[in-house]
Amino acid sequence: MRYILLGIIVSFLLSSRPCLSEGVLELLQEGKAQASLAPSERRMVQVIDLTYPLNEKNAYWPGPSYGPFKYEVLASIEKHGAFSGRYSTPEHLGTHLDAPNHFEPFQPSVDQLTLNDLIGPAVVIDICQKTILDPDYALQVEDVVEWETKHGTLPPNSIVLIHTGWGQRWGDYEKYKNADAQGTLHFPGYSKEAALFLAEKRQVKAVGIDTLSVDPGISKDFPTHHVFNSRGRWMLENLANIEKLPPKGATLIVAPIKIEGGSGGQARVWAIIPP
Repeated sequence: MRYILLGIIVSFLLSSRPCLSEGVLELLQEGKAQASLAPSERRMVQVIDLTYPLNEKNAYWPGPSYGPFKYEVLASIEKHGAFSGRYSTPEHLGTHLDAPNHFEPFQPSVDQLTLNDLIGPAVVIDICQKTILDPDYALQVEDVVEWETKHGTLPPNSIVLIHTGWGQRWGDYEKYKNADAQGTLHFPGYSKEAALFLAEKRQVKAVGIDTLSVDPGISKDFPTHHVFNSRGRWMLENLANIEKLPPKGATLIVAPIKIEGGSGGQARVWAIIPP
């Protein structure tokens, strides 16, 4: 079943060939080749879901006018012959995408992002040991250089994810936002210097994280958001299962809700790991 599904996904994406970069095409061709093999010849392909289910316990930004996800039943099979519900949510709640217009004017909204924008090679930088010692730790250029020393230079148009270990706190909103007595949040993120390095020196298309924000919780001016949004690029927040991904080699497929003019929205995020 996994290979049937993979074959369908890959065939669809390859049908959009004019929209895709050469690097993405190469990754997809490998997936198509595996899907077409006989069962005895196939090597294991993994598909990892990086998305948390939406529910009323989801973490949300603790700012004015924000609030939790809400769901109510409108009709039931027992009473109406069909099950249906209604939900309401801030755009930036749960596993979600920040569109380029989130922090910068005159940038693309979430519905204007293309297929080529939303798929690419994933890179994972692990900073868990540093966040254990310092919950306010921000990814540094040195962390990126250290990763490159081990794994090679970051490929252009990659999607860089940092694994902070914060996902262990997901079930507890208070621990996840980690606010002190004054209301200041304490969780890891990207430093402005690392964001500029990734955006300008490595030309990555997007970044993501397993916390409430790509900027550290203590940030007041959100420089990482400005760095990427001002360059027409997007971000992912509250990602699940980053620890299941290799440092490189996975392909990320991101499917955000298509809100016309929206600043972002909930997204289903998959990582395809080749054999």
